[in-house]
Amino acid sequence: QGTGGSTSVRAYWKPMREAGAAARQMLVAAAARVWKAEPADCRTEKGRVIHKSGRSLSYGELADVAAGMPVPAQVTLKSPAQFRLLGKPAQRLDTAPKIDGSARYGMDVRFDGLLTALVARCPVPGGKVVSFDDSATVAVPGVRRVIEIPSGVAVLADTFWAAKKGRDALRIRWDEGAHAGLSSAVISRALAEATLSPAQVGRNDGDVAAVKPAKRLEAVYEVPYLAHACMEPLNCTAWIREDSAELWLGTQSPGAVQQIVKSVTGIDPANVKVNTEFLGGGFGRRFAPDFVVDAALLSKRSGQPVKLVYTREDDMQAQYYRPVALMRFSAGLDAAGNLLSLTARNASPSIMEATGMMKIPANGVDVLAVEGVDDMPYAIPNLRVEYARHEPGPQVWFLRSVGHSQNAFFLECFLDEVAVAAGRDPYEFRLALLKDKPRHRGVLEAAAKHAGWGKPLPKGIHRGIALAESFGSYVAQVAEVSVDKDGKVKVHRIVAAVDCGMTVNPRTVHHQVEGAIAMGLSALFGSQITYRDGRVQQTNFDGFPLLRMAQMPAVEVHVVPSAEAPGGIGEPGLPPAAPAVANAIFAATGTRIRAMPMGDRLKA
Repeated sequence: QGTGGSTSVRAYWKPMREAGAAARQMLVAAAARVWKAEPADCRTEKGRVIHKSGRSLSYGELADVAAGMPVPAQVTLKSPAQFRLLGKPAQRLDTAPKIDGSARYGMDVRFDGLLTALVARCPVPGGKVVSFDDSATVAVPGVRRVIEIPSGVAVLADTFWAAKKGRDALRIRWDEGAHAGLSSAVISRALAEATLSPAQVGRNDGDVAAVKPAKRLEAVYEVPYLAHACMEPLNCTAWIREDSAELWLGTQSPGAVQQIVKSVTGIDPANVKVNTEFLGGGFGRRFAPDFVVDAALLSKRSGQPVKLVYTREDDMQAQYYRPVALMRFSAGLDAAGNLLSLTARNASPSIMEATGMMKIPANGVDVLAVEGVDDMPYAIPNLRVEYARHEPGPQVWFLRSVGHSQNAFFLECFLDEVAVAAGRDPYEFRLALLKDKPRHRGVLEAAAKHAGWGKPLPKGIHRGIALAESFGSYVAQVAEVSVDKDGKVKVHRIVAAVDCGMTVNPRTVHHQVEGAIAMGLSALFGSQITYRDGRVQQTNFDGFPLLRMAQMPAVEVHVVPSAEAPGGIGEPGLPPAAPAVANAIFAATGTRIRAMPMGDRLKA
């Protein structure tokens, strides 16, 4: 079990419908047996089996009999015309408990005998403990144990506060290792240098070297490391016994948790019970193994149930980040403004290798590093995409929309530059490159239509547009932006058009796109992880600002009707948000935003 990569509906749309259809057939068969009737004379509606005579029984009344019926080998699924619930707006079942406080999150788990643990970790990635003095720590009332584990030194106590005071009292000597001098400035220079020479080829259409353009454009785009910044910091409660284990946590993958516990304890996954609590934000972070590994280790070594907690500072500096990345573009135009060639060379660390579960393909290109560019939909006769792997040291990980998170910003902003250089309207320019891409064109046209593209705007407000396909879905966004005399940027409205195939609950589409836009704009305006002297400089939300309520634009989401198989929706709303706004800022000021974050105002 797991949810990530916007797969929940995509992966389980058909299996869940088949399971429902099979159960429905078994309930009909059960009713027919009870009534000594023919199944063909029975139908189902609103939780009941109804005979043609008018007799009916509820599913609950039939459940015991139905459970003994054979599971059908083949089932007939409803056609979309028969759907009564699928595709119709529905209220979420978890809204009320989240509002009234009854929803239980991982941080809420408590029971008698439970110890709380905090871990002191080296502030430099890859650093190790040389020695530590815990004499002041064990003197703190409530502290029960101090245990060294591979990730650092853990303090186990009766309460969180005792554990924190105990950890603060630790005196640790660290071997900071090879990354003691790590800095963001050095990383940036290294990435730029990596893109100056040919690299591993991901896509090579035509012959970019043979093109003799009338006009050439070049630009470099860059983004920093990014933390997931989940509202609920990481936590995991583990109780490891001799031959069984039980865990309580918010996780995106209960199945993976069982395997992680096996790797730490040797316990058969069949004997590992995972209680999946609500989680206060995942975004890919709660796929990572670190907090599960440490909780299991501490429970095993202490012989007691342990609740491992990350403080906000622990969470922010935990080294599982969206990769830093830089992309160098070169485009060639003919005299008429037609795009003849495009070269995109990416430099970044590899998520695939960092996971320990995936491997870079034989061509040397991490597909997650170039996704969205390597498979861009635009018809460009000569196109070359390359990847230059560079590993500065920090651990990298999946973050909501993964490579699309930065690559849509890179590509859609640069394509806007090309459109302006060609003397073309950015919307019309994109349409012309999408002649054989009906779903891309569909969302682009829908976003432009609902935003009133080409129509006059109030004085001082300007539009930008962007498009991205990711996780089986297509999203175009138009942003309306103003910039005041002091350079302060305000995003007034974002209009999003979404084609995610057939939907289960359109309200969820709206919610996910709105949340993804907020996350995308947070990255544009303020969020970043930077290094100096090997240390992360951001410790809390004062240094890692998320979008404030006053900054959030009005968002309109328009779902494009589709009979196609469902695509994902948790992530696809994020990639176009930042480039749509950045392109609108250019329309307002003539200034290109080529790096995130830009801050909340333009600087000279």
